[in-house]
Amino acid sequence: MALWIQISTGSNEPVYAQLITQISRAIARGQLKAGDKLPAVRKLASELVINPNTVAKAYTHLEQAKLVITKTGSGTYVADTKERSADIADLNILGEIMDNIITRAINLGLKQNDLVEMFKSRLEKYSQKNGKSGEEND
Repeated sequence: MALWIQISTGSNEPVYAQLITQISRAIARGQLKAGDKLPAVRKLASELVINPNTVAKAYTHLEQAKLVITKTGSGTYVADTKERSADIADLNILGEIMDNIITRAINLGLKQNDLVEMFKSRLEKYSQKNGKSGEEND
């Protein structure tokens, strides 16, 4: 797993946040599926040459987001996101992110249709990797 995780030491984003982003993106794209076991904290830390506490912090955040489940003595596994319901806090955060994207698009001079097409194109990439067409996700 660690081979596809890329840590950028020059990034303003903390290392634990980079881990969260990359693992959650892999789950969303279907590269990691429900039931897949994540590497042990110490093993991943060793492979990425980072502090084990950093990996543990990322795993804790992923567990709080209900993207993974930790089974004591067994390891950390990808949760079944179909069983996860979005709560109001998650939806509010998503709305804020979308507002930021819309603001940036307007500042770049993009028209509404351009942004909608860009979104549809990106969404289709995720849908294909999950084996679904965009219409099935409606």
